[in-house]
Amino acid sequence: MRKYEAMFIVKPDLKEDEKTGLMKSIKEQIAKHGGSVTADQIWAERRKLAYDLFPLGGQARFKEGMYYLVNFDSDPLQIKALKGIYSLNESILRYMILSIDK
Repeated sequence: MRKYEAMFIVKPDLKEDEKTGLMKSIKEQIAKHGGSVTADQIWAERRKLAYDLFPLGGQARFKEGMYYLVNFDSDPLQIKALKGIYSLNESILRYMILSIDK
């Protein structure tokens, strides 16, 4: 098991229950793939982006986003599967998963 840190930029116009559901879904996917979440927090509720983001389908453009940070332990072989799942979620504008060095 390795330690990872994931940062998600989420659509800022989600309702409170949608945000809660999305955060729960992110953590459930980690657990489903054999990982365990050690910490999670909303890093910034609404923050201006450096450039506009266009989600899949290009329907809207976003100038702001909510930043959500998750620290977790996982098998390195499961990261590719997690990236595939997060790429398909329309509420996640961008994400980055990094391995934390010892």
